[in-house]
Amino acid sequence: MDTDILTLQGMYRDMQIIRQFEEAALALSLDGFYPGSVHTSTGQEAVAVGVRAALEPSDRVLPTYRGHGWAIAAGIPLLPLMAEITQRAEGVNGGRGGSAYLTSPEHGFFGENSIVGAGVPIGAGVALAAKHLKTSRVSVVSIGDGAMNQGAVHEGMIFAAAYQLPVIFVVEDNGWSEMTRTSTLLRTGLASRGEAYGIPSTTVDGDDPTAVADAVRHAAARARSGSGPSVLVCETTRLRGHYNRDIEHYRPKEDIERARTREPLVRMRERLQSSGSTAEEISGIDAEVSDLIASVVKNVRAMPEPDPSDADAHLYEAVELSRPPAPQGEGTEMTYQRAINLALDRELEERPEVLVYGEDVGFAGGIFGVTRSLQKKHGEARVFDTPISESAILGSAVGAAMEGMRPVVEIMWADFLLVALDQLVNQAANVRYVSRSQLSAPLVVRTQQGATPGSCAQHDQSLEALLAHIPGLRVGMPATAHDAYMMTRAAVASDDPVVLIEARELYQTKSVVHAESQAEGLGGAVRRRDGSDIAVITWGAMVHRVLDAAQHLADEGIEATVLDLRWLNPLDEQAILDAVDAGNGRALIVHEANTTGGFGAEIATRIQHARFGRLAAPIERLGANDTRLPASGKLQQALLPTASSIANAARRIVQSHQ
Repeated sequence: MDTDILTLQGMYRDMQIIRQFEEAALALSLDGFYPGSVHTSTGQEAVAVGVRAALEPSDRVLPTYRGHGWAIAAGIPLLPLMAEITQRAEGVNGGRGGSAYLTSPEHGFFGENSIVGAGVPIGAGVALAAKHLKTSRVSVVSIGDGAMNQGAVHEGMIFAAAYQLPVIFVVEDNGWSEMTRTSTLLRTGLASRGEAYGIPSTTVDGDDPTAVADAVRHAAARARSGSGPSVLVCETTRLRGHYNRDIEHYRPKEDIERARTREPLVRMRERLQSSGSTAEEISGIDAEVSDLIASVVKNVRAMPEPDPSDADAHLYEAVELSRPPAPQGEGTEMTYQRAINLALDRELEERPEVLVYGEDVGFAGGIFGVTRSLQKKHGEARVFDTPISESAILGSAVGAAMEGMRPVVEIMWADFLLVALDQLVNQAANVRYVSRSQLSAPLVVRTQQGATPGSCAQHDQSLEALLAHIPGLRVGMPATAHDAYMMTRAAVASDDPVVLIEARELYQTKSVVHAESQAEGLGGAVRRRDGSDIAVITWGAMVHRVLDAAQHLADEGIEATVLDLRWLNPLDEQAILDAVDAGNGRALIVHEANTTGGFGAEIATRIQHARFGRLAAPIERLGANDTRLPASGKLQQALLPTASSIANAARRIVQSHQ
């Protein structure tokens, strides 16, 4: 025999556990014990069992949303696993993940992913961390055959190939892309797609766990030796519909029947019998598993639902909001861009876990020169260029951060975040919450935004309101060189994902930076000017136009308090209210983003709620016109707030409500 009979029996038992476990989960769903969709791996058990049999305990697994079998193979205990699927308090994630978003880092199970294909760049990031930390760990990402049409999958594969990362991409090919035959969508085999990127790609009998294990051992050995990624296309069987209420009205009966005759448990029973196992031994395994699953179901039925009192816990690390301390030490005048460079240089020196990367960030130093000379000083392993693949850049940062790295990645223009927003909104922002702080994603995304003459409508949007709307993300917008330095360092130190939005128009402006100042935490607004006639609240590049306007007003005898928020999350609400009080109950909110749906509306609502009886005038907002922004500087000036239009708005509010 090529495989020991005890090994075969063990694999059969593991597959039988997955099968009966999922059948029980379905039964509980149909019984109304818990709501929602359930995606089972029925017929695909051999893939997860075969993969895990070939891995080391320290390896990482990131399966797709059809991941119950992978979770069981990873060693997650059945009771807390079933409790999570059924959304109980004692679930492995306390009911936060449910069926399609399980995670258990203590078992090397870095989470299912409910977004098709999104785990591929994250798995590449996990492998990037393994390579940088010089461990022998391998990451394994599973996707379905339909996911091979996702852009993030190809970006992640390109990224992994570029850096020869220790990752295995497992494609569970059951022939169906949800409710569509995959074969109707393809012109070449799935393996050829990996080969196109120079990744060794193999098609495997995915209904044979020993064949899967052999292929994974070869791929893992290759990865551990530094030879890079592999793609394994595991041709397997689908015995149930896409989800628990899929009646498969679209599927031919002969396809269903064919699946029943070739599925892995049927084949393994036949193999066991031909290898010398008796029918009684096989039946004994089945009965043992049935008793085990029955016990799990009985116990989970007795479990309570989660306590709603902590439903919003584990969203961020604990942060005590405080105002930034006064600058300390000798100051040096430098440009805004140089201040960011200095901050990154210091973080690279002091934190070996920091990586700086993005498009053109390494050798060239970035399109705006912000990271110039950092690669020369700190080496190509820590400061490097990437393919033009925003999903891979952001997703890999999520994966690397989950492994303890602190990646600082650049997205050249804020507009470009939109092509890969999933990796921030659906991935980075969820890591801490779903894992109940067992994992975090301490990454920093540097980007820049704003309109400057010549920038087109795909290079000049202000997107801070969109990002600040996402629970789990921190958002900062430095307006001075000193803040650019201090806030960059605070962002790197944070254990949460942070988006720092720089201002392109400020890169060459100079001011004094006190680099030896006491380190700041996240948050804290700054008063840039005091006045008793009106409060003008703003952030980012607009701070300087507001200050110019305030000086014009002062020349007329109108004194304005100017508040620079600096951070939109965490938001210094007390500083806002104090500024409104100082401005005698009058407030103007100014931002570069278009007015409708801008973050100014959020601030106005909070002021209205807390200071309604003390307002001397209606709160007003001044933003860009609700239109696209043109390339012409002359046209831009007609649409954006200027020092003149800001002064006019403030003057009108004060004079109309004396």
